[in-house]
Amino acid sequence: MSDRIEPVGRKATRFSRLPLVLALSASVLLSAAGPARAVDIPDYQAALDLVRSAGVHDAVCRFLATPLPAAGPDGGAGSAVTVPDTPDPCAGLPAFTLNDPLAVHEITPEFAAGTALPVPTSAVRLSNLVSSLGAAVNDRTATVLLAPTEGGGWHLAGVRDGDSDAGYAGSATPGSLVFTEPQIRGWYKLTLTSVEPLNDQAREGLRGRAAMSLADYQQVLKARYADKLPGSDYDTRGLSSGYGTGDRAADPSVRTPLLAGGSLVALALAGGAVVLGRIRRRRRTLGTP
Repeated sequence: MSDRIEPVGRKATRFSRLPLVLALSASVLLSAAGPARAVDIPDYQAALDLVRSAGVHDAVCRFLATPLPAAGPDGGAGSAVTVPDTPDPCAGLPAFTLNDPLAVHEITPEFAAGTALPVPTSAVRLSNLVSSLGAAVNDRTATVLLAPTEGGGWHLAGVRDGDSDAGYAGSATPGSLVFTEPQIRGWYKLTLTSVEPLNDQAREGLRGRAAMSLADYQQVLKARYADKLPGSDYDTRGLSSGYGTGDRAADPSVRTPLLAGGSLVALALAGGAVVLGRIRRRRRTLGTP
């Protein structure tokens, strides 16, 4: 039996892949342990306490007590309305509850720029949390928006009419991840093999296709946004606000993509393996180790 001598260059290449594989595995394994929401959402108990707090309850009351602005003659927003400032903002409103907060994911700038691997752990990140009314109040629905606080925790970012965001965020199934492309208000479902549109904006974003691979979707995003990212000529000349997705907390845990409990363990690991396999085949074609 002879010993196998492995070229130093090939061994170094294999070891250089370890950080990527370990990073993917660690992210996935962390998402697989324990109850889905408690693990997937950083400081989940703080978010839960916040939506159940008197301050958020009063904010929702003020929102519901404020009539929606009438549409203008052109169909746009009409005259502004005044938010009532009363000692008891909930007076005269039926009792209501707020549902447990749900995570909202969005595409990352690195993925849109084409600099991140087309795998779930680098394609999407946690953006904010949403909590909708348990039931309509006076025929109105509403959604509470929670934003990450720098250093940890969550704070009330606003109250929005309607509950579509919570509906999409809660529509993930075992083995899938729901995320948004906020620039076009598109909502998508990511499975092991494809990105699928959930609303009309997403269908338009996929150019009318019923589904496409995550790698193909990345190419679509790159064509759509790569020249509009922060720092681009499009951005610095003031032609728009660039790609930017709003103010985010610096806490790395808040930027980590959520994988819906353990449902996407196979998805993320398989995605990483597929990408590494493609890299390996490409190197062999080019004659490199």
